[in-house]
Amino acid sequence: MRDNTSNLTLTRNYLQKYRFLIREYELVKQNKHPQFRFVYEFCKAHDTDRRSFLKYYNRFKQSGQEEDLLPRKRGPRWKTRRPIPFIENKVKELRLLGNNRFEIVSILQPTLKGHTPSASGVYNIIKRQGLNRLKPAMKQSKRKIIKEKAGELAHIDTHYLNKGIVSGDNKRYYLVCVVDDCSRIAWAEIIEDIKSLTVMFAVLRSLNMLAQHYQVKFAEVLTDNGPEFGSKESRKKEGHPFERMLIEMGIKHRYIKPYRPQTNGKAERFWRTIEEDLFEETNFDTLAEMKEELLQYMYYYNHERPHQGINGLTPAKFLENCPRIT
Repeated sequence: MRDNTSNLTLTRNYLQKYRFLIREYELVKQNKHPQFRFVYEFCKAHDTDRRSFLKYYNRFKQSGQEEDLLPRKRGPRWKTRRPIPFIENKVKELRLLGNNRFEIVSILQPTLKGHTPSASGVYNIIKRQGLNRLKPAMKQSKRKIIKEKAGELAHIDTHYLNKGIVSGDNKRYYLVCVVDDCSRIAWAEIIEDIKSLTVMFAVLRSLNMLAQHYQVKFAEVLTDNGPEFGSKESRKKEGHPFERMLIEMGIKHRYIKPYRPQTNGKAERFWRTIEEDLFEETNFDTLAEMKEELLQYMYYYNHERPHQGINGLTPAKFLENCPRIT
């Protein structure tokens, strides 16, 4: 009897807290809150994890049922996601050659097709095998790009967002990012297709934003060989929108090798971070709301979020004492 009473009390307190948080959050969204301008400020002040709150908030908004604000019990996923021994052995072999999880996924995709584990699945395998840290012998064949000045190299990439991320809209949306190799300062734009002209304008806006707000201008950019970025083998670069833009801006275009996504690893890492922080299990009421959330997140990413790769500093802080190309 006492346990039931205790559980009812906890449930009541939990719902009461979420009712309050929802009222506050919606005021922030409407720009009517007397104290908070951005969502991340609201979450920080209330010691609330942004991703968890948005997950429960969007679940509640879709159903209208308060019980959807309560945590749900989830069984252990490993029991249904444990890969077959053949795949696990293939991952182990590739890891011993020094490949990272993104390389392993790219190498396995042509042969395993629909049975290829995800990058996080590969990480779980190599962690179980005790191979999550590369040994010196495994590093010999690895080549890392390390730049010492802001603007020496920009990592540019596109990313698919899940369908249905905007409520009532089954359209696919995409992201384009530009990440400075040295400082990790970054900018991203939402686009509605990945045609070369659309990507070119999104990258141009991002380059201008980084130049105007952070005084970072680039000498070189690195992309994959996707058609939206042109091709290393193409002889008519002036006729491709993205290639022509780089020519006009005096920026050298570099390309990653096929099946070597780690060469563009800083962009890959950016996608993982933004998915975990902003888009994973999140839905938005409108496209305008998603763009506003992304704008706020980019400020958070550059000015508030510490990065392990730059000694725990934020990109904006690291950039203060970072030399720039002349």
